[in-house]
Amino acid sequence: MTTILTDIEGTTSSISFVKEVLFPFARRALPGFVRTHGDDPEVRRWLDAVAAEHGAMCDDAMIVETLQGWIDQDRKHTALKALQGMVWREGYLSGELRADMYPDAVAGLQRWHAAGHRLALYSSGSVAAQKLLFAHTDAGDLASLFDAFFDTEVGHKRESGSYATIASQLGVEAGDIVFLSDVVEELDAAREAGMRTVLLDRREDYPQPRTKAECNGHPRVGSFSAVDPYL
Repeated sequence: MTTILTDIEGTTSSISFVKEVLFPFARRALPGFVRTHGDDPEVRRWLDAVAAEHGAMCDDAMIVETLQGWIDQDRKHTALKALQGMVWREGYLSGELRADMYPDAVAGLQRWHAAGHRLALYSSGSVAAQKLLFAHTDAGDLASLFDAFFDTEVGHKRESGSYATIASQLGVEAGDIVFLSDVVEELDAAREAGMRTVLLDRREDYPQPRTKAECNGHPRVGSFSAVDPYL
């Protein structure tokens, strides 16, 4: 059976959900979260990592301000992603947050899981954040559909080595994995590592369909319902 590795933002969930719901929530909640949990070892680990990167920075308020700036820049920093995941966890558990999923993605994931395909996630968001998102969706708890979760600790999403590492950790040949994403550069990296690829080109996220040249040789589909021929 094929292993299906999927991105989240722009693939299973809308780009707008991440940018208009998750990021503002994390930005707004970070100061209070750090005041309350700043002495927790796991939180302190990541706060200290940010401080160390900036040399003399040691005040938590300054660290929070830096993190908020990174949120505004959509910076893919492992410390930021880890802390965001912790903040989102509180939001999901309190009921303030509920993940918005594309209905065709829900149906596709459930269909592939029932058919025996192995499912895995790869996102710039932390593994903890991925698990929380899929455990608290508007379609219910979908986290159990996935066998594995990967974040930027395996490498960045536009580097082929990251996908080689994922294949190794999954214990399968790269050619037995199909990677789904809305970002051509990520698909290029996965293809370079030997994976098969499918570009999600959703009108909700990309109003102007991408041309054949823009797809760079990756099959282009508008929903998960059209992915099956490529498995």
